[in-house]
Amino acid sequence: QVRLVESGGGLVQPGGSLRLSCVVFGSSFSIYTMAWYRQPPGKQRELVASITNGGSTDYADSVKGRFTISRDNARSTVYLRMNSLKPEDTAIYYCYSYATDSWGQGTQVSVSS
Repeated sequence: QVRLVESGGGLVQPGGSLRLSCVVFGSSFSIYTMAWYRQPPGKQRELVASITNGGSTDYADSVKGRFTISRDNARSTVYLRMNSLKPEDTAIYYCYSYATDSWGQGTQVSVSS
């Protein structure tokens, strides 16, 4: 059984940065396409970024140029580096594995002065 555990969320001022981490336990992480989703307050969950096992990436238009997704297969970890954060980036951020249809528990990111 696959388990995803996120960390790294918190409260940050506009223009600040955070790095989220997601460790995958229990399966062959290196072959998975992974993604970060987010759910802003009162809104639907939306795709933020994805990364294939080969390292190809894709981003939502709203975060292009500010966010970077990466992975470390040796550590079974996927990261989301978030720069130039805006109040509209406030959301619960979730890690997702497409191959196993598995979600993490989420980590709260709040951007406010």
